[in-house]
Amino acid sequence: MSTTHPTANQHRRNGGDLVVESLAALGASTVFGLPGQHALGVFDALRRSALRYVGLRVENNAGFAADAYARTTHGVAPLLVSTGPGALMTLAALQEAAAGSAAVLAIGSQVPLAGIGGGRHGYLHELTDQSASFRGVVKSVHTARTASQIPSAVAAAWESALSAPHGPVWLEIPQDVLLAEVDVPPVTELDATPRELMPRPELIAAAADRLTQAGRPVILAGGGVVRAGAEAELLALAEQLRAPVVTTFGGKGAFPWEHPLSLQSWLEDRYTTAFLEDADTLLVVGSGLGELSSNYHTFRPRGRVVQIEADLGKLESNHAALGIHADARTALAALVKEVGERDAGGVGTAYAPTPEAAVSDLLARVRDRIAGQRLDLEQQVLASVRDALPDGAVSCWDMTILAYWAWSAFDPRRTNALHSAQGAGGLGYGFPAALGVAVADPARPVLAVSGDGGAMYSIAELATARQYDLPVTWLIVDDGGYGILREYMTDAFGEATATELTRPDFVALAESFGVPAVRTSPERLRTDLAAALAAPGPSVVVLPAHLRMFAPTHLNS
Repeated sequence: MSTTHPTANQHRRNGGDLVVESLAALGASTVFGLPGQHALGVFDALRRSALRYVGLRVENNAGFAADAYARTTHGVAPLLVSTGPGALMTLAALQEAAAGSAAVLAIGSQVPLAGIGGGRHGYLHELTDQSASFRGVVKSVHTARTASQIPSAVAAAWESALSAPHGPVWLEIPQDVLLAEVDVPPVTELDATPRELMPRPELIAAAADRLTQAGRPVILAGGGVVRAGAEAELLALAEQLRAPVVTTFGGKGAFPWEHPLSLQSWLEDRYTTAFLEDADTLLVVGSGLGELSSNYHTFRPRGRVVQIEADLGKLESNHAALGIHADARTALAALVKEVGERDAGGVGTAYAPTPEAAVSDLLARVRDRIAGQRLDLEQQVLASVRDALPDGAVSCWDMTILAYWAWSAFDPRRTNALHSAQGAGGLGYGFPAALGVAVADPARPVLAVSGDGGAMYSIAELATARQYDLPVTWLIVDDGGYGILREYMTDAFGEATATELTRPDFVALAESFGVPAVRTSPERLRTDLAAALAAPGPSVVVLPAHLRMFAPTHLNS
């Protein structure tokens, strides 16, 4: 009689048990993933653990769900996948997690140990060097070659993912190591607390000196503020300095939208770019001043720049600055203390007549520019979404025209409440990300927004939403193609190619999964969307509409 597959009563712990025990010991409660042949050892071990497993239908979507779960919880999201095709399918999601600083711990299986080392042994899913596919995408790559290495390897990967800046990591374990029996006590305690990234005191003193002496200080707050949970420190510093604050698209919610000092998020606007350029001291915190944050690299500062950034590779990568390599929260807290001791409230201002008036004037000019472009439908749709979405709800946006509007014009009304794929810019993020948020916080409704093209990337996850009864409402804006690419190509070449799509009846398709759906119109959108969000479980709202983007301001700069 074969002993290869013991019964439950005969089971002896193996490498898979060490993986799930290590995750639990580090504080994990939920894992995402999709099983495969080489990874069955760890998936079988899940059955014997207290970890909650959320299975998606495509590995890339599982990665997006883990990304949003990590952003929501400010913690680590384990992602379990198999060798070869399963592993490689996560790469686009892990690129987004890297761009958005989401702490995803991806654990993949490998071919048996005998097949590792570059030889061609003909194992199923075999790659010459699987880990090489991940090195240019994730923060760090880890391997466990024996069962005894697993707890330490999991802990090292966890610490790397959670160190500032947060980010994805890759850990792979061969099939036979996962299946190998172990005769060691269960893993009950692991410590993977990352070292806090503190700013150097002399840099904080120099930054405080420049900011307190500035007549026109401005703050640009990026996603690093949100990931660090530094919103309170940002607000305190801005009010001490009476400095206007603009948030990047990834930093939305870092500063109160309607605050008198809030420049909101109109970064793809020449008025905003000029305002930032006119600052005599610009504090950039949690942003690398990349393509979108710099209005497509047209930003040219005339004053001094102070940059706080946890990602060393982004520090002074686009503009010379007083660079402070630190976590946003610790650095802003230190600046609040230092600036307070200098009594910044008494510093004069060069804003005429006041910083608050300058902010109000800028926003009025932005509104006037948009109003002159006959974009009433687009503004009506975005306003309807905002009105229908409860204040405490979270929204997740795919790469679609309505999301591009939301980056600039949508008020999330709380911190960490808007997630999008604007970091890496891949399609298919919105719906699986919303599922990840709902798993993290099932008590509140979640909105996903996609175009019809992006929706087809993750349509299979309607089954996941139904299986776990997740409270996600999916708004699909159906314009019969890749709308933003249609605009780009028409503007550049006079006509569009390869942008038009044959698409399904999304209402009927959703209902085939047992998910209630409704086709709406711009006039009924607010009512239909609010009703869907208020109903339990998943739902779909389909809006047939051709939306346009507002005119860019960077092309002739």
